[in-house]
Amino acid sequence: MGTPLPTPAIAPFRLEARRWLEANVPSESPPEDGPASRDYVLAWQHRQSHGGWAGIAWPQSVGGRGLSMLEQIVWYEEYARAGAPSPLNASFVGLNHAGPTLIACGTPEQTALHLPKILAGEVIWCQGFSETGAGSDLASLKTRGRVAGDELIIDGHKIWSSFADIADWQELLIRTDPEAGTSAALSWVICSMRTPGITVRPIRTMAGPRKYCEVFYDSVRVPLSNVVGGLNNGWGTAMSTLGFERGTAALALLIGLNLKVEELLAACPGGRQELRLRLARLRAEGASIRATTYRFALDCENGVPDASGSMIRLSFAEFAQRVTAAAVDLYGIDAPEVVGMHGWGHDYLDAFSETIAGGTAEIQRNIIAERVLGLPKGPR
Repeated sequence: MGTPLPTPAIAPFRLEARRWLEANVPSESPPEDGPASRDYVLAWQHRQSHGGWAGIAWPQSVGGRGLSMLEQIVWYEEYARAGAPSPLNASFVGLNHAGPTLIACGTPEQTALHLPKILAGEVIWCQGFSETGAGSDLASLKTRGRVAGDELIIDGHKIWSSFADIADWQELLIRTDPEAGTSAALSWVICSMRTPGITVRPIRTMAGPRKYCEVFYDSVRVPLSNVVGGLNNGWGTAMSTLGFERGTAALALLIGLNLKVEELLAACPGGRQELRLRLARLRAEGASIRATTYRFALDCENGVPDASGSMIRLSFAEFAQRVTAAAVDLYGIDAPEVVGMHGWGHDYLDAFSETIAGGTAEIQRNIIAERVLGLPKGPR
């Protein structure tokens, strides 16, 4: 992980977090997928909430502690140091997508109903954005919602919805203006996964687990009061969601990955100079991304991350792929450290999704070029 963020003013907070984690991190590994993984994730989130370690930077009005992003970063550092369960689990969407989006765009009724339950470990959220033919190009999605009185009637199909098979709620992006062919036709909706007409089909990935799902909607009725950010204003709301995903959501994952690079360096024999040089470069790269992410997170503390979050997202995605590949090369494909659900082989295969999820690497580069650097738009 490198040198922790220098935080003498909140050293007592760091010590408190370290002691709590040392006493409470689960000793058992998380189940691969399915209901058992849901129970594990909710129990761990509930334990954090009960101990006062949930929503550190969330407002107190919605159940958080109302502390600064600096303290949130310190928590992530100690979380990684303690070897706590990977934050890329079934609670990820609620804590890093839906929750922050509701804080930024939700009504008082929506935030009061959903945010405390996310923090308390009572519910799982999933995302319903991508479709076949409308992954990174969300403006072309076809799942539709027809207004009928005080309800939306939804028909369509979503894919790559992580943990949809064990989720209670979904952040769902749909087309609500059939006459408009642009992003102005979209709405961001809170959808209960227990609503009649929803069918979920898990997808086994090449890494092994059934992490992603297809979701089908057949005349699914959702109250209009579940629209977040206004009807036909879903593009703006979704950009808030993706801003969090591309900017600050990967903080805990990044810190943990930097720590793993240090472990790889320690395990690499002195005679493998070429691999040691490769790992040293990864250490430097990780330190650079970490510093940039900290700066970005602190700059965005009181608002929605801007388009420069795509630089963070792209850098982290490609860094994760390089680190996992180096680990497999270090240990060998049949080594105990590589084989199995919690081995480097799983992480290597899973990392291929990093340059696809949340917008492909090509999309991220376009965003950086056009919205950060101000270069002319490329052909569409």
